[in-house]
Amino acid sequence: MKKLLFIFLLPITCVAQVSSKKQTQVDSLKQVIKNAKHDSTLINAWVAWDNIIYAIDPILDLHLNKKIDSLSSLKLQEKSPQQLKIKFQKSRAFALNNIGINYQNQGDYIKAIDYYIQAQEIYREIDDKKGTAKCFNNIGLIYKSQGDYAKAVDFFTQSLKMHEEIGAKQGMGVALNNIGTIYKAQEDYTKAIDFFTQSRKIYEEINDQRRVATSLNNIGTIYLNQGDYTKAIDHFTQSLKTYKAFEDKKGIALALNNIGVIYNKQKDYTKAIDYYTQCLEIYKALGDKSGIANTLNNIGTIYQDQGNPLKALEYYKNALNIAQKIGDTHKIAVATQSLWVVNKSLGYFKEGLKMYELYIKTRDSIRSKKNQKEIIRQEYKYKYEKQAAADSIKAVEAAKVIDAQLLAEQAQNKQSQQQKYFLFAGLLLALLFGGFIFNRFRLTDKQKKIIEQQKSEVEQQKATVEAAHKKTERQKYLIEQAHTQITDSINYAKRLQNAILPSLDEVNTHLPNNFILFKPKDVVSGDFYWFEHLDGTSYLAAADCTGHGVPGAMISVVCSNALNRSVNEFGILSPAKILNKTRELVIETFAKSGERVQDGMDIVLCAFKDNKVIYSGANNPLWIVRKTELLTQAQKENPNTITEHDLSIIEYKANRQPVGLYPVMKDFTQEEIALYPGDSLYFSTDGFADQFGGEKGKKFKRKPFKQSLLALNELPMAEQTQRVSNTFENWKGPLEQIDDVCVIGVKIE
Repeated sequence: MKKLLFIFLLPITCVAQVSSKKQTQVDSLKQVIKNAKHDSTLINAWVAWDNIIYAIDPILDLHLNKKIDSLSSLKLQEKSPQQLKIKFQKSRAFALNNIGINYQNQGDYIKAIDYYIQAQEIYREIDDKKGTAKCFNNIGLIYKSQGDYAKAVDFFTQSLKMHEEIGAKQGMGVALNNIGTIYKAQEDYTKAIDFFTQSRKIYEEINDQRRVATSLNNIGTIYLNQGDYTKAIDHFTQSLKTYKAFEDKKGIALALNNIGVIYNKQKDYTKAIDYYTQCLEIYKALGDKSGIANTLNNIGTIYQDQGNPLKALEYYKNALNIAQKIGDTHKIAVATQSLWVVNKSLGYFKEGLKMYELYIKTRDSIRSKKNQKEIIRQEYKYKYEKQAAADSIKAVEAAKVIDAQLLAEQAQNKQSQQQKYFLFAGLLLALLFGGFIFNRFRLTDKQKKIIEQQKSEVEQQKATVEAAHKKTERQKYLIEQAHTQITDSINYAKRLQNAILPSLDEVNTHLPNNFILFKPKDVVSGDFYWFEHLDGTSYLAAADCTGHGVPGAMISVVCSNALNRSVNEFGILSPAKILNKTRELVIETFAKSGERVQDGMDIVLCAFKDNKVIYSGANNPLWIVRKTELLTQAQKENPNTITEHDLSIIEYKANRQPVGLYPVMKDFTQEEIALYPGDSLYFSTDGFADQFGGEKGKKFKRKPFKQSLLALNELPMAEQTQRVSNTFENWKGPLEQIDDVCVIGVKIE
C-alpha cells in the first residue's frame, strides 16, 4: 500500500485553488491519506476528496477515480468478509461512473458509456438501486447529446422510477430536470417548464442549492426562447451566483454563456463577447468539447451580426468540426444552420446548399415523429405504472380484509361443528386429522424441494439470459458508435478530397466550353480532376489512382499534391516532364513508410495554348472528335479511328506505365497536336468503360464508349454532361457501380 500511496501523492501539490473552507477539508484528507493504515480508509479519503474537486479540476478528478478503481479492484481479488467486499465493489462502481463522466465531458461517448455500463453492472450485482439509477441517468445524457431522444427519455424514466422506489429525492429531481431538457429540445416549452419546476421544488425541499441553480438556469432558457429577457436574465444571474458559491465551473460557464446570449440578442455585443470569452476559457480548462462548440458558434453569431461574415465562418466551421467529432447532433444542427446562412451571405451557394441539406437532415432526425412518439409513450407508461402501483396497493389491502372475514366465518363454523360432533367422533377425528397432517407434511416437503430446485434453475437461466442481453446491448452500442465514427471519418475524407479539386468556375474561365462528369463509387473517390493556369497555358487532367473509396481518396491527395508541387514549386511546364517529376514525388512520399508501395495513378494530362494541345498520358488515351475531311491519310487508316458520316474520333496512345513505382520506368513522352475550330477533346478514367450492365451484365468497353461520345458531339457541352451520365446509369441499371468515374470534354471554338 505504501507504493500506491507514494504514486498518488505526486499530484497533491498541484490541486486547483479552492475556497479556504474546502482547502481545510483537503488538508485534513491529505493527513488521512498520509497516515492511512487500511486500504478501506484510503479509499474513503479519496472518495471524499473527489466529492470536493470533481467540478473544479477534471484532470485530477480522472486521475483520482482511476486510483480508486485500481485499488478497489485489487482488494476485491483478496479474501475479505462479504460486507467489506460490497464496500469495495461500491467504491469501484463510484469510480467507474465518475471516469465515464470525465470521458463524456471530453466528448468520448464510446469510452463514457462503456464505463457507465461497467458501473451499472456492479451496482446491480450489489442491489444498489441508487447507483444503478445514477448510471441510467448518465447513459440517457449521452443519448440526448446524440439526438436519440427516444432512448434518452427511456433511461431518464427508468432512473426516475428507481429513485422514487427508494425515496431518493435528489435523484428524482435530476431525472425530472433531464426529462424537461428533452421537452425543451422538442420545443414543447409548457411541459419543459413543468418538469423544471417539479425538479426545482424537490431541490428546495432538500435544500440542494447547487441543483436549484440548475433548475433556475433551465427555466431561464425557456424564458429566453420565449423572448422574455427580463425573466431570463434574472434566473441566469441567480444561478450564476449559486454556482460561484459552490465553485461549480461547468455551471458557471453555462450561466455565463446564457447571459452572453441575452446581451447578443439585445445587440450589446461588447458585453456578449466578454461573457462568451469567460465561458470559453472555462470550457477549455475543463476540456468540455460540447461546451466549446456551443460557445464558438455563439461568438460566430456576434461577428456575423457585426457584418464580419468571414470571421463568423471561421468560428462556425470550428464549432461544426468539434460537434461532428463528438457526435453531438444538436450542436451539429446549430452549426450547420449558422454555416448555411453565412455561406449564403458570402455567395458561397454550393457550400451553403450542402450545409442547408445537412442542417435539415440533422434537425429532422432530432424532431422525428419516432422520437416524439417514444417520448409520449414513455410519459404515459410512467404515469400508468405509477397509477397501477397505487391501485395494486389498494387491491391488496381490500383482499386482506376479505380474507380476514372469510377466516373468521370459517373459524366460527368449524367451532360449531366440532362442538356438535365432539362427543360422537372426537377420537376418530383426531386420528384422521393427525394422519392427514402427516401426509400433507410429507407432500409439502417434497413439493417444496421440487419448487426450490426449479426456482434455482429458473434464476440461473434468468441470470444467464440477462448477462447475454447486457453483453449484446453493450456490443450493439459499441458497433453503432464505431459505425458513426467510421462514417464521420469518411465524411471528413470527403471534405479533404473536395479541398483538392479545382473550382469549376476557374476551369470555365479559361476553358469556357467544357464539361466534367465526376461520379465517385463511394462517398470519396480514387479518381480526381486537376487544373492549373500558368503563363497563358491551361493544364487539365483526369486521373485514376489505385483503389477507390477512402484508400483511393488518400492516394488521390498524395498524387494531386505532387502535380501541384511539380508545376508551382519546381516550375515545370512541359506535360511529360510534369509526369516525370510527379512520379518521383509520389514514389518519394510512399517510400517514407519503409515499404515498397506500388500505388500510383493513370492519367491524361493536356496543356492548352493558342490553337494547340500538348498531351502526355499514363495508360489512358486522349480522344479527339474532328471533321473527317481534316484527318490525315494515316489517321483515316488507323484501326482505332471510328468514322460516322462527316465526323471521326481519333485516339492518341498513352505511355504504357503508371505514375508510380513500376518494374521498368521510362521517361514519359508527349505529343503536340494542332487543333481546329469545332474539335472536341475527350479523356476519361477507366470506370465508365469497365462498368458491368446491359441485358447480359457485361462491360461497356472502350469502343462503344467512343461511339457514344462521337454520337453526341454536336450537342452543347452542358447537355453532353447529362447525356453521358444518363448513358452510364441506363447501362448500369440495378447493378452496383464497380469503380469511380471521371469523364472530361473540351470543345474548341
